[in-house]
Amino acid sequence: MDSLQEFLDRFGPSSEAESIWLKNFFTFVQEHLSAAACGSAPSAAHQSPAGASWDHRVEQLSVSAVEKIQEKSCLTCGLPVSYRPLSVSELLSQQHLACVSNLSWSTNQHRAWLREAELSLPGQRALPRVNLLLIGWLREGRGGEWRLMDDSGSVRCEMICPSPLWMNRPVFLPHWNYIPHDASGQDQDRGYLEVIGSPVLLCPRAEQGLAASVGGAGLDGAVSVREAAGVLRNRVRGQRVSVWGQVDSVCPLLDVSGSSFFFFSLRDDDHMVPVLVKDSMVWWSRCVCVGLSVCVTALRVCSLRGWRGNNVLTVTHRSLLHTGYTQPHNTQPDNTQQHNIQHDNTHTQPDNTQPDNTQLHTEQHSDSTHEAESVPHTPADHAHPDHHLLMDHEEAEPEEAGPEGAEPEGAEPEEDPVQSAVRIKQSRVISYQGVVTEVVSEGAGLYLMDRKVGLCLAYQPPERRRLRAGDQVELHHVHFLYRPCPDLPPSMLCCCLRSSLRVTAFSRVGGASEDPSCPADGVLPRLLLQHIRGMDQYLWTCHLTSQLAHSLVPVELHHHPPPLPPLPQCVCLLSWKLSETLWTRRQPGPRDIYSEMLDHPHRCPLNQYQVDPSVPQLLSVSDLLQSLRSSCWSSVSLRSLVPQDGSSLSRSEMNSALSWSCRTLSSDPQTGDSLRLRPLLLVGVLQLPSERSEFRQTLQLRDATAAVGCVVTETMEDGGQRASFNTAWIGCLVCVRRFSMVTERFLQSEFPSYQHLDQDRFITHRTCRVYLQFCLDHLVILSPSATMATHLRTMGEESGGEAQRGEEEEEEDDDDDDGDDDGMKKRRRDKEVSSSVTMATHLRRQGEESGGDAQRGEEEEDDDDDGMKKRRRDEEVSSSVTMTMVPGGGASHACVSMLIKVRSKGGVAWRNAGIRTNDGREAGLELGFSVTALVIGPVFSWGRDPKNEPMTEKEAEPEREVEVLLLFSGGSARWFPVLQPGCFYRVTAANAQDPSVLIGCRVRGQSGVEVHSDSTLQVGSDWRFHTLTRPLLLRHTWTQAPPPSVLSVSQVLDCSSEVVTFQGLISERQTLMDGKGQSKDRHSGVRLTVCDQSGRSLCVYVDLSHAPYPPGLLPGNQVLLSGLLRKLSRSGGVYCSLSPVSCVTVTSLYDSCRLAPPPPSPSMHLAKWAASRCVQGQVRGHVVGFLFLQLQWSCSLCGSVYRQVCSSQCGSSSAVFQSSAKLVIDDATAEAHVWLSGKPVQTVLGLADSQWEGLQRALRVRGHIRVFPRGRSLGTEGDSEDVLLHFLLSLCSSDVISQQVSLTCRKLANQSSEEVRRFSRGDRDFLTRMPRPLQLTCVYLETP
Repeated sequence: MDSLQEFLDRFGPSSEAESIWLKNFFTFVQEHLSAAACGSAPSAAHQSPAGASWDHRVEQLSVSAVEKIQEKSCLTCGLPVSYRPLSVSELLSQQHLACVSNLSWSTNQHRAWLREAELSLPGQRALPRVNLLLIGWLREGRGGEWRLMDDSGSVRCEMICPSPLWMNRPVFLPHWNYIPHDASGQDQDRGYLEVIGSPVLLCPRAEQGLAASVGGAGLDGAVSVREAAGVLRNRVRGQRVSVWGQVDSVCPLLDVSGSSFFFFSLRDDDHMVPVLVKDSMVWWSRCVCVGLSVCVTALRVCSLRGWRGNNVLTVTHRSLLHTGYTQPHNTQPDNTQQHNIQHDNTHTQPDNTQPDNTQLHTEQHSDSTHEAESVPHTPADHAHPDHHLLMDHEEAEPEEAGPEGAEPEGAEPEEDPVQSAVRIKQSRVISYQGVVTEVVSEGAGLYLMDRKVGLCLAYQPPERRRLRAGDQVELHHVHFLYRPCPDLPPSMLCCCLRSSLRVTAFSRVGGASEDPSCPADGVLPRLLLQHIRGMDQYLWTCHLTSQLAHSLVPVELHHHPPPLPPLPQCVCLLSWKLSETLWTRRQPGPRDIYSEMLDHPHRCPLNQYQVDPSVPQLLSVSDLLQSLRSSCWSSVSLRSLVPQDGSSLSRSEMNSALSWSCRTLSSDPQTGDSLRLRPLLLVGVLQLPSERSEFRQTLQLRDATAAVGCVVTETMEDGGQRASFNTAWIGCLVCVRRFSMVTERFLQSEFPSYQHLDQDRFITHRTCRVYLQFCLDHLVILSPSATMATHLRTMGEESGGEAQRGEEEEEEDDDDDDGDDDGMKKRRRDKEVSSSVTMATHLRRQGEESGGDAQRGEEEEDDDDDGMKKRRRDEEVSSSVTMTMVPGGGASHACVSMLIKVRSKGGVAWRNAGIRTNDGREAGLELGFSVTALVIGPVFSWGRDPKNEPMTEKEAEPEREVEVLLLFSGGSARWFPVLQPGCFYRVTAANAQDPSVLIGCRVRGQSGVEVHSDSTLQVGSDWRFHTLTRPLLLRHTWTQAPPPSVLSVSQVLDCSSEVVTFQGLISERQTLMDGKGQSKDRHSGVRLTVCDQSGRSLCVYVDLSHAPYPPGLLPGNQVLLSGLLRKLSRSGGVYCSLSPVSCVTVTSLYDSCRLAPPPPSPSMHLAKWAASRCVQGQVRGHVVGFLFLQLQWSCSLCGSVYRQVCSSQCGSSSAVFQSSAKLVIDDATAEAHVWLSGKPVQTVLGLADSQWEGLQRALRVRGHIRVFPRGRSLGTEGDSEDVLLHFLLSLCSSDVISQQVSLTCRKLANQSSEEVRRFSRGDRDFLTRMPRPLQLTCVYLETP
């Protein structure tokens, strides 16, 4: 108590509050700083017995601390009783929010600080203020840390540029920030202090003398860098040397094989020496900074293995660091001046970038009461970001960097014509000062400086203190890259192992926001360290990670992640795998860390980078759909949707032409019109359609944001395409590299005429449907499903396949060295992503109840009893065999299965559903279809689902094959997209052991009546279909039955069958309207014009009144039409229509790069065309004459003649101009009559647009005119003195006659081959039979 009383008497408290505060402060020092008594080490203090000596030291420390507190306090007199001392353990356990404490602040100063902090970073909150006092020892921590320690614990300290003299000294911190650990609490040691300014040393200590150490390694014997370079060249064993100079570079602290070390280099004139600091001296890394003058004592010369045997200076256990060192005897002023000039010219940075600050800092270090901040910064330093480039130079001369730093030119991607836009550029090494304005991705090491310059720290080991928004940093020897990644800021700063980053002022706002796209443990930087990649690829991978986190992980799972593996890590691994798959350009060579840090000229992977403006861009499904729908109508003009002669269309013709239109965009801008300027990528899970899907006949691609329908094809072994049939793709997480985006527009309108198309008030309803088209060859499997893994393993794909990577790579990597273990772990984690994504996207198998299973056994015919017994016996024998063949693991669920081969498939249609009493469903309409299949073998029992395991001998009975009709309805109808004729499937009924579940029932017949019907089987909603490809089947299974024959369009036109199955190319599509105009959806059907390679075509009418809308029926796509009815029109033409069992399947997609355009119409001679079956052809000949010409203004509503008003008094105020003519064409083999309408009439008359418009105005009043040039006296209407009539007659009989024309015509159907004609000679008439001229309709006309 005597010590306490002496302590109180020394300060003489003026109030009771001050007295209590002093007592509490003294007690705090006794309890938490007993080891910090002045002049004693912690161990010595604890060994001292309690007594006067100990009390005196505590009193001395308390007095020193209170005096320093009074000096720093903003109060002119008195004690800061509002501040209380806090131990380190209390700080770590009780302070859960980031905060700031400044003893010298007044209230006004704090308010000004708050305003300035929040204005510097809008949207960020300044750190809240606390009144706390921190006192303790500065000690060395693990990994070169500085820690503030008291008796209760220690906390990591971050300081701007600490002095070596502060180590192991008791200090008081007047101004500091505290940043607690993250909210998840995964790393309790992440709480740390940011010491602003300089700590206050509490007890005086005798300064180290400047006497020479043993061996001449003290300050008196310090040599310059020039002399030290000579010592390196002439190594002497046991020699110790002290070197002074200016710090030129500071490399980051590395930890290799448990040993921590870092390099810094000293420069003097044109000489430079590297210094290696390791083990117990690594805390020096916080004390040295570029531009600081230092002196290091007791250095020894050693040879660094792995760096070409070059020598470096290494610290010893007796080495000391003196910062702010000034040479006592300046014997070479001229050389120093020359050094400064040369340094300026080389680096474009003044040698005295911070001479005043450094000198001030050095003087304050020598003072035990040092108080000021070491490196002051003002907002003016960052007012002009363009002036932050302190260094702007290439490290090496061009003639030196060329042969060593650059790789062979033969590997440059510019030589690839496909990547002609890719350029290889050289980075520049500069220095930079700026403010961190955004933490883009802490885990990936990406930040934004001054709101426009990117910063990447991935090539450096991660610092324990991550940068925060608002930090002011200084970068030296950093690489400047321009546009390495189009998704990030164009200006990027990238740090290598020679770069140094120093925080010059700590942020005033809260900690960095959580970034779910890349975890803070740095998955991507670790992958970058294991697999060397260029910075351009790494930056694109980081952006890809953030995109995948948005598209694959729902928002609710960011805060409530599922069990291991963590979703952010899975996303990082997926993005890295996708980047490795898509990135085929040249990669940098292996890294040499010593060369990166020490070589001159500097060489590292950042020296070169690639600039590629066509780097793929990843979109989420929702973003893609939103972009397509938003630009659906804004990107089109209605006038462009009508034919070229749209002004002559009637009201019904025009509205019919506008009712449907299509816009197809390519994912690659090089192959066609695209949504973006860069190639697009999509990542999602392929799945069957759900009951809420817009398209029920196609697969869908789903991510966490949305799902989109997909028309999918795959390549056959012969190179052709077919509809997708392999169910192994279902559940796979894939990346779609190449696809088409289809937007079908549906418009209901009542436009009166062509002139009203710009008035939206005539549009009654419009909508659109969006879906994708792609081939499975353009997919990359990121995470295969279980069935796909089996398929890949069976197919035996090589590891270099584009989309078939999986199992083979893992088996081959088992024999590799230990360095591949990380890669194995990566692949395993990649495969776990599939389940995570499935859960994240809420992938469900929608199903209805199976229904009717109990009745099947009762309805079975007695004739099938023997067959049932045989199947059961076979099933019992095979069950014991197959259950041992199925791999174990996972939950065991008994099931039964059978093998089928699909023979035909009916189309999806809305059908009546009976009342389902078992689940309460009411009667109504539900989707359904039927499949006719051939059962290969018996029903087979399994202990668990065999999925698509290879076929066994017991599953096939070639001698017994039974046809069965599978009925799909409700939830089971989702299997429609993957069931294709000619394919084999294993049908599995889950949770069943009774083989009768898969036995079809026959229709009962009366006695004496033979029933020719197949067994029927109602497919349950929980049944599964697994495709068995050829390698999974027994050889005799797929060779015994030939595939069904498919006709061509020409064969359909020539055959006489009533039901046909054929394949063709869609050349034209037209929407059929129901004409009711009441409902919003008036599209009752579609008329498709299908052709083959010969050019022959026919029309197919698709009725959509009882079926869902089918996607993919677009011009250019190839379709398979199964079970269609072949019919003859009234004119004798052949057309087809759908029956209740018909099915339309898209088998090949239009690709402008792969598929040739439809063949042109064949050139025909008129004489041969009459006997030919060709419908459309090209004819070249001359005009013999006009047989008929009609010009008319017609009412756009009713079609009557319009003479300023409608002649039928319909009330319409709009009219359209229509023209038609009939020509006689001769090509020297025969004559033909050709009908023209619209634009070809103007062309054949040879009238310019202005003349054609004048002719229309002249006819406006009279309404119409008809001209028969070959019979004036008999067929001409109107007055013979009519000027307009004579003008038209002169046009038809002048230059038009005998002019050469080229026409594309369509032959009219059902033409008579002969006609009876009358000839008069004198007073006699002759009747004779003559061939009837060929009747043609002109599609396109061209004149020379």
